[in-house]
Amino acid sequence: MNRYYNPVRTLEGPGSTNQLTGLLEEMGLEKRKVLLLVWSKNVLNNPGFSSLLKPEAGFEIQTVCFEASNPTVNQLFAVYEATRDFSPEAVVAVGGGSTMDVGKSLCCLYGHRIPDVDALREMIREKNYGTPQAQWIGVPTTAGTGSEVTCWATIWDPEQDAKRSVECRENYAWAALVDPHLTEGMPLKLAVSSGLDAAAHAVESYWARGTNCVSRALALEAVRLVMENMEGLLAGQQEAKEAMSRGSMLAGLAFSNTKTTACHSISYPLTMHYQIPHGTAVSMLLAPLFKRNLPVTADGGRLAAALGAADGEELGKRIRSILDRSGQPSTLKEWGVKREDLPRMASLGLTKGRADNNPLDIDEAMILEILEEIYD
Repeated sequence: MNRYYNPVRTLEGPGSTNQLTGLLEEMGLEKRKVLLLVWSKNVLNNPGFSSLLKPEAGFEIQTVCFEASNPTVNQLFAVYEATRDFSPEAVVAVGGGSTMDVGKSLCCLYGHRIPDVDALREMIREKNYGTPQAQWIGVPTTAGTGSEVTCWATIWDPEQDAKRSVECRENYAWAALVDPHLTEGMPLKLAVSSGLDAAAHAVESYWARGTNCVSRALALEAVRLVMENMEGLLAGQQEAKEAMSRGSMLAGLAFSNTKTTACHSISYPLTMHYQIPHGTAVSMLLAPLFKRNLPVTADGGRLAAALGAADGEELGKRIRSILDRSGQPSTLKEWGVKREDLPRMASLGLTKGRADNNPLDIDEAMILEILEEIYD
């Protein structure tokens, strides 16, 4: 049986951020209290946000700037402490996946008195949130994460060598505003890494054990959009940037129902311990997993056609070329990973809910093989 569900209102296209104030009005906030969580104060110059801050808009706004990548439990707790007494009814999260992950997490935390980081860690571990006390609107400024249309958030816990997930089915965004104008000025490395992350989301959604006919259709279009426009992105073409924003959103809608698989599972410790950008780490793993998963993927030929690659070797060469031309390393060795650390990285690569969602069973031995393949 095919079953698909995603309740997020999606507004996509240039200038869509101008609809923000109207959307907040539609939410019917009793106290009209809004937390504006932004990755940079510069975004406040955008008309969609500056109009919200005007007194005549009639909202009480608290603005917080969150600039960190890969948010930790400690960083999430710090933002919670700084905003809990304000007790917003809505959170507008403007930024990449990290900012949106913090924003959607906060909605699950408000209404609870959390005394310290250990108590927060325990709440996340036990999924003890109850009904979220605030709603959120996602406004991505990168084109890759798809976080604006998913209901879970990644929070890192390096002190305990763990990746934690804030998950609540009732915590989908009230709306997502996908405006490609907000991605202008994004460094090429980040744009490419984000785009490849979107491709991975779509590919993994297509072959995930929890896939369905709707998510597969969304995934194929997302893969096609991203991969066909990657050369244009490298050349700085505006049309390619707009295509990446749309592809990222479609990929998010796809994996919002299926979750990701082994590529993401294996990538997490590489990002945590070696600071390899998430999208880059995931993309390096696409080819070796494509090679292994394609034979057990239903209608795998359609996926290969969308990727423009007949096999793992061809896909691997293309991704390495894209990474190299964007000015970032394309092997683990170049990223400073020590070969003697690979067995430990393999042992940390079996993330529950991701590794076991892969169409082919994987274990530490297979992960070690994969890491060796992308080492140099």
